Amino acid sequence: MRTLSVEGAVLVTNHDQPEAVILSADAYATLLDRAKQAESRVESDLALLRRRFDERLAALRKPDAGPRLRSIMRGPARLRGKVKAGKSY
Repeated sequence: MRTLSVEGAVLVTNHDQPEAVILSADAYATLLDRAKQAESRVESDLALLRRRFDERLAALRKPDAGPRLRSIMRGPARLRGKVKAGKSY
C-alpha cells in the first residue's frame, strides 16, 4: 500500500509478464469518470451524424426528388479537383 500511495499505481507481474494493475480508489473513480465522458462525446457525435443523415435523406422524400435526382445523374460529374474512384474508360 505504501508503493501505491507513492507511485499511484502498482503493476502486478507473473514471471515478468504484466497481470494486473492496482490503483487507488480515487484513480479508479477518475478513470471511470473519463470513460463516461468519452462515451458521452461519442454518443453526441453519433447523434449529430444521425441528424445530418436524416436531413439529407429528407430531401429524397420531397415530391420533386425523383426528377431532380434523374437530372443530376444525367449531367456530367463535377469532381472539383477530387479523384473519382473506379475504372476509367
